[in-house]
Amino acid sequence: MKTIFLIMRREYLVRVKKKSFIVMTLLTPILMSALWLLPAYLATRKTDLKRVQVVDDTKRFASVFQSTEELKFESSNQTIDEAKRKFAKSGYDVLTHVPANIIDDPKGLKIYAEKNVSLGVVRDIENVVENEIENQKLISAGIDRKVLENTKVNVSARTYNLSEEGEKDSSSGAATILGYVLAGLIYFTIFLYGAQVMRGVLEEKTNRIVEVIISSVKPFQLMAGKILGVALVGLTQFMLWILLTIGLSTGLSAVIGSDALKERVEQSAVRSASPGAATPPGMSVKGEQAKAKAANDANMMAKVQSALSTVNWPLLLTCFFIYFVGGYLLYSALFAAVGAAVDNETDSQQFMFPITIPLILGFIIAQTVVLNPDGAVAFWFSMIPLTSPIVMLVRIPFGVPIWEIALSVALLIGGFIGIAWVAARIYRVGILMYGKKPTYAELAKWVFYKA
Repeated sequence: MKTIFLIMRREYLVRVKKKSFIVMTLLTPILMSALWLLPAYLATRKTDLKRVQVVDDTKRFASVFQSTEELKFESSNQTIDEAKRKFAKSGYDVLTHVPANIIDDPKGLKIYAEKNVSLGVVRDIENVVENEIENQKLISAGIDRKVLENTKVNVSARTYNLSEEGEKDSSSGAATILGYVLAGLIYFTIFLYGAQVMRGVLEEKTNRIVEVIISSVKPFQLMAGKILGVALVGLTQFMLWILLTIGLSTGLSAVIGSDALKERVEQSAVRSASPGAATPPGMSVKGEQAKAKAANDANMMAKVQSALSTVNWPLLLTCFFIYFVGGYLLYSALFAAVGAAVDNETDSQQFMFPITIPLILGFIIAQTVVLNPDGAVAFWFSMIPLTSPIVMLVRIPFGVPIWEIALSVALLIGGFIGIAWVAARIYRVGILMYGKKPTYAELAKWVFYKA
């Protein structure tokens, strides 16, 4: 054990002192925080006010263009030809022409500007005209707006988990997202840190350093020390990512102003849902539906937050840690065996593919699991050691009996022991094998070679 600890300590210290480790540890939280806060921050920034000149040949649309924080609409009595001729010196940013036949030909709306008009401005103008055309057609058809509006309803079901303790809010959408996020982290880390183990073995083998090391330690001790050392590196990096991301996100939210940020984002969402309804009294049915949809989306986010608050976080995070460590150890043993069996990374590709198949299969199965987390497929693939780190983490947010989790973890530990034994047998032979590209048949022979 002392030898394994020394190797593990060396692997850990060498890797955490590398510039690449320090850069990635610091850069990842910054990028994660930026991806979360930057879009929201940009949404809160006020855009420059644009003046829009409206030439309305119908004399019925000019009044429905109501100014907003971004657009100031001004009606003009000029003809469109005269307005276009004087546009360059008029001081307006945009010229909008509503032709006389706009109701019969909605595609006749024209927008002019010296530069390309932004999609947001075009969308706002189109929605105003579209809503008013709809209003005019409803009036012409003699349809009562209130009757039409009353036929439009938004059905939103609330889901609950029933237990002996009572009922609690739940959300399958939140559980699905949470499961995928955790499974994705497992997938990412297994490849990231498993590949580090393989490259470390290859580097020592290529430089012939291993010939010196192997004279002092047993091959299994060397392999175990490498795997555990990189595992500690991964856990250290994970903890730093979590702490730094939370710290940066909290700090940036405080600097930007979380309340103001939330208010502006909500206003932006409502405007995006119904930009043309700025808000005239005769808002169209489509505008009402858009606002109702925006309100429903906000309500859905509140439901998701409520559902996340009911998640058994201690169990979930404990299972994440167990499956992260178990999955990493299992696959790292295979990566170490591959690194010992080949002379360079190019030759390793033929052995890497079979290792990646279970991980990819786990993600494919996860799509079925979210639809039926208690089905036979979900159960069995959450028990198989090679796929359980991904599949079980997708199932846990939906609620899994403790005995299933315990059985899955026991099988994962047993699978690791078995695979580690096979990997160690390959490692002890391959680590000193040079100049020959092994086949699968030869790897099988290495497993049964006598020491």
